Amino acid sequence: MLGQTVGPQGASLFPIIFSIFTFLLGCNRFGLVPYSFTVTSHLVVTMTLALAIWIGKLVMGFRLHGLAFFRRFLPSGTPFAMIGFMVPLELMGFTITFISLSVRLFANMMAGHILLKVIGGFAWSMMVAGGVMWVAHFLPRVVLFLLLGLETAVAFIQAYVFSLRACIYISDSISGGH
Repeated sequence: MLGQTVGPQGASLFPIIFSIFTFLLGCNRFGLVPYSFTVTSHLVVTMTLALAIWIGKLVMGFRLHGLAFFRRFLPSGTPFAMIGFMVPLELMGFTITFISLSVRLFANMMAGHILLKVIGGFAWSMMVAGGVMWVAHFLPRVVLFLLLGLETAVAFIQAYVFSLRACIYISDSISGGH
């Protein structure tokens, strides 16, 4: 993944990207254990992790390009009349990356776990009701176990997507932007 997105310079970043992926996968999977919660379903956790990556890409960009790193906020060939519009737009696009990185992970993990808890509570209510409802509670339980498999896949995919997007953002800083 690093080789394709960052190139040969990305080899030194393998430990950090692999650590991020492993951490997120562990946190996401831990949340599937009954009576536990997913740390990544808290926005402050995902924002902190994404902010650390954003600061890292900023520092890396300045280390590699110096003050020329600011050129990324004004694409070459921009007409003079558009400069006042393009610089704030590019600056916003640069800073919004940590928000998009964190909110995607947070929203996907939160939505899946809420769905699991709602269906689990529904199956429990049907079971406690007794009678015919006790027999019918097996249907939501089957759906719950199928969703558990889906959430396991989502936990892996979200860790991968977060790591991949971190690689893309880092690659953007290494290459100097536009």
